[in-house]
Formats: sequence, C-alpha cells, structure tokens
Amino acid sequence: MVSVTVTEQINASPQAVWNVLTDVDLWPTWTQSVRTVRRLDDEPFALGSRIRIKQPGMPTMVWEVSELVPLSVFTWHTGTPGVKTVGVHRIEPGPGDGTTVTLEVHHSGPLSGVIGALTSSRTRRYMHMEAAGLKKASEERPSS
Repeated sequence: MVSVTVTEQINASPQAVWNVLTDVDLWPTWTQSVRTVRRLDDEPFALGSRIRIKQPGMPTMVWEVSELVPLSVFTWHTGTPGVKTVGVHRIEPGPGDGTTVTLEVHHSGPLSGVIGALTSSRTRRYMHMEAAGLKKASEERPSS
C-alpha cells in the first residue's frame, strides 16, 4: 500500500469545516487541485453518494462515499484496473476553538507501487492545496 497524509490546523469550528468539506460541489471554488465536480445523484451528500471529479493532469474519476460520520470523517474510494484508491477526510477538535483536519490517500492493489511512484508528488501537492483551500474557505465561512 502507498499512502500520503497531510494535516492542517484550521481556526474554525468543526461544524464550519464540515460544512465546507462536505459541500463537494463547491470544491473547485476553493482549491485549484479540483477543476470540476459533478454529483451523480440528487440526494444529499451521504453514504453511497457518487461524485465525478476532474483534477488537473489526472483522468476523470468517479468517487463513492464508503464511510460518513457527521462532524468527524468521510471516506470515499475509486479504482482503476490494478489499483484501488481511498481518500479519507478526518476532522477533530483542535487547539482552542479550532479544528484539526487530516487528509489521507491510500493506493492498494497490484499496481499501487507503480501508481504511487508516478503520482505521489502530485498527490501530495494537491492535498496541500486542498488543505490550504479548506482552511481559507472554512475560516471565511460562517458555521451556520
């Protein structure tokens, strides 16, 4: 298995961070690591939701939510022949009234080593973009 993890401290409540994080339709407005997002269902974001995402320099992928614990974590997965990719988005109360966000990407399967070698640098860069964008958007948006 090949994994990349990025952690960010955000000066916003877990509720504010969760609201931004799970409003996946708006990701392209706050992170340059995502060009387009298209929900493949009309239901609220939940377990089983499917989302088509296009990232710069990467093929379009369909992600399916496989775990969702409100105000705590959502996990989704996608795959190509020989590789399963899992993305984890975890939030926890942080210092003061803030929030700690941990983003993880895990590649597994017979081609995971090759994919990891080819994409780890870009994946890490995109995850840092996502964490920084999430921080900015969460700190600017009311928690409502």
